[in-house]
This record gives sequence, C-alpha cells and structure tokens, in this order.
Amino acid sequence: MSKINRFEDLKCWQAARQLVKEAFLVSENGKLAKDFETRAQFKKAALGTMNNIAEGFGRFHKKDSLRFYDFSQSSALELLSMLYTLADVGYISKDEEASLRAKAEEAKNLTLGLVRYINKH
Repeated sequence: MSKINRFEDLKCWQAARQLVKEAFLVSENGKLAKDFETRAQFKKAALGTMNNIAEGFGRFHKKDSLRFYDFSQSSALELLSMLYTLADVGYISKDEEASLRAKAEEAKNLTLGLVRYINKH
C-alpha cells in the first residue's frame, strides 16, 4: 500500500462521502424531511461515518486512530439500523433504502479493511 498523506485519499472516506451525499439528499424529501429529530439523527449517523475517518487520520497515535475508525464503522451500523425504520414507516422508498444500505455497507467494510491493515503493520 502506498503512503497516504491526506484523509481524502482513503477509499473508506471517499465511500463515506458518497453515503453522506445520498443521505442528505434523501432526507430533504417526503415524510423524513418533516420529522426533524429523525432526520437530524439520520444525517448525524451518516456524517459520523465520514468525519470520524478524517479525525482518526489526524490522530498521532495508532490507538487513537483506531478508536475513531471504530466510531466510523459504528455510525455506519447506526445508519443501517435506521434504514429499517425509515423504510418500515414509509419515510424512504425501497430503492432509496437499497442504495443507502449498499453505500453504508461499503463504507463500513472499507473502514474495517483499513483497521485490519493498520493492525497488521
């Protein structure tokens, strides 16, 4: 693996950025747009996947970085859990759920891949 100098170069951050974009766009429509508390929590979980990667990248100690990468994948799991409720109550369509679920899984899996890589080195 080549040296990464910026968090923007991390594949997991790039995937999380796409997740955030889609989550924000979806949250501006329909019933979800009117449920301010749920919408805020949904957006916060999405942002957590991306921002915790950036924060972890900026940490000096490996243990601190890993802690933030764990927060990131946990935020992706939170978003995945929320998708069940959002679909169940009709806040999002099945297509939106499927697309967001795929993006959240990708961000989570790439972040866990980074954790495994760091733990090996």
